Amino acid sequence: MLFTEDTLLYHLLVMKNENNSLKTSKRLLLTFNFILFYFLGTVSLKADLINPSSSIKPKEVVQIQLTGLMDNDNNFKDSGIEQTWNFAHPDNKKNTGPLPNFKMMIKGRSYQMLLNHLSHSITEVGSSDKWAQFEVIILDKEKIYHKFNWQVEKYTVDGPLKDCWLTTMVSSPIPLGSSI
Repeated sequence: MLFTEDTLLYHLLVMKNENNSLKTSKRLLLTFNFILFYFLGTVSLKADLINPSSSIKPKEVVQIQLTGLMDNDNNFKDSGIEQTWNFAHPDNKKNTGPLPNFKMMIKGRSYQMLLNHLSHSITEVGSSDKWAQFEVIILDKEKIYHKFNWQVEKYTVDGPLKDCWLTTMVSSPIPLGSSI
């Protein structure tokens, strides 16, 4: 009888240890799934940004950038600024510096009215097969109108951006007054 009790106690102890291991494994699996979904969610949000393509027309480039800036934190923090950065000409990126500098510039005094603006209009003022210039008027969240000159150029260097329209210049804003 002693042998049977010892065997039974042994099996109960083993089962208890297996149960603890199972609980630990479930916790680890749950933690792993949470981390995995968090990172996949972040990646998919970044994937929601539109990338330059030769099929995107000049006015559409400006529209994509302004729509992103209109709801800057829509997909993730500063997603609108990053969307705008995606369509910046490489020469423009050299002038503004890396993305963190570009973010500071957009959030700075000169361009902050673009962030979370209420509405915008885009009017073509001139173009050729290599460049296009637009007059952009935005209504900022303080209900003040601002005018910009916005220029895009077709990228001609071989590589993934070849034949894509990219922003080469955005003027300083010209305040036009209140909407009230």
